[in-house]
Amino acid sequence: MTKRKVCAVITARPSYSRIKTTLLAIKEHPELELQVVLAGPALLNKYGNVDKIMHDDGFEVSDRVYTVLDGENLTSMAKTVGIGLVELSNVFYKLKPQMVIVIADRFETISVSIAAAYQNIPLVHIQGGEITGSIDEKVRHANTKFADIHLVCNKRAMQTVIKMGEDPDYVFNTGCPSIDLADEILENPAINFDPYRKYGGLGSNPDFNDGYLVVMQHPVTTEFNEAKFQTEETLEAVRELKIPTFWFSPNADAGSDAVSQSIKYYRSNYDMSHVHFFDNMIPADFLRLVYNAQCLIGNSSMGIRECSFLGVPVVNIGSRQSGRERGVNVIDVEYNKQKIQDAIRYWQKVERPGRSFVYGKGDAGKRMADVLAKVPLRYSKILQFQDEKPMHNPGQGRIKRSPRQKHKAA
Repeated sequence: MTKRKVCAVITARPSYSRIKTTLLAIKEHPELELQVVLAGPALLNKYGNVDKIMHDDGFEVSDRVYTVLDGENLTSMAKTVGIGLVELSNVFYKLKPQMVIVIADRFETISVSIAAAYQNIPLVHIQGGEITGSIDEKVRHANTKFADIHLVCNKRAMQTVIKMGEDPDYVFNTGCPSIDLADEILENPAINFDPYRKYGGLGSNPDFNDGYLVVMQHPVTTEFNEAKFQTEETLEAVRELKIPTFWFSPNADAGSDAVSQSIKYYRSNYDMSHVHFFDNMIPADFLRLVYNAQCLIGNSSMGIRECSFLGVPVVNIGSRQSGRERGVNVIDVEYNKQKIQDAIRYWQKVERPGRSFVYGKGDAGKRMADVLAKVPLRYSKILQFQDEKPMHNPGQGRIKRSPRQKHKAA
């Protein structure tokens, strides 16, 4: 039996966490053959190189594509997309996959979608149909329209994708694979490693045994000029609270330079001895660190996805996650030092929030692999027509509905 070649393109540190269990399930599936391509920020130490992490996890990388144009502004983002399109087109031509997986909504993923679609390779989109702020919103929906097969994380996302005109027979509510990893650490959630010794980083090594915070704050591309102010409001809030804090580097989006410069300025000019700055951690270690924190602060989707499943308190700042479905673990605040502090203090004095299963229950990877092994492959969205029953418009036939559409129409 010939196996289907499935090529997953991983472009950033968070993307690997989002799809790791799916990659494992594809690798182990008797009807599928896994190809992995690393591209963009996923290959750069500055943004959390995942190459070695994947190697240690037992994955073989089929190709590596360096596409990031330095500059970290809006123009360099656009040019990075162009470089990615050129390079990934060559990679797909060489690897000849029967399916390409594009993950979520990072700006550079649009290169993956265009390169696959223009070469008539069926495109699989993971995490489509969600609503958020920033450029991610446009990229996510663009990936959806390029894609032929949709693996979404919840019912609401599924309905959104179908409302966008996608064939319901090719939209599957599988849950989110990042929840699978969160589910795994619940068997042993204690921090079983020394974060300073294992991962290095910058700053002093505060004692975190009596409670600590975790910060993950990224620049918002549609608010590019406000990145410095937004970062400094969070820095001020953390500086004044004096609670041990683990702060993680931002994504490679426009504005990340301003974020890094603000962090450097505060480290040089204020007492930040209670804060330690990290670039990266393997997913399991990071999840354990977050699970045991007093709360997660910032604007990462992790606060909406994994933290809702784990029941971790979250202070979500700003518009980056606006519109995304969330659990009871999230308090939304503006970029305001006092409001950030008030939300942190609230989580310190109340009971830990309950767990939510909005994004699945921990079996998404296997469900995704099963879909990819069985779904009919296609790279055209042209609906079939029946010429014998013309519609009112000249030259048009009646649209032939899929079985699911017929049932809905009835």
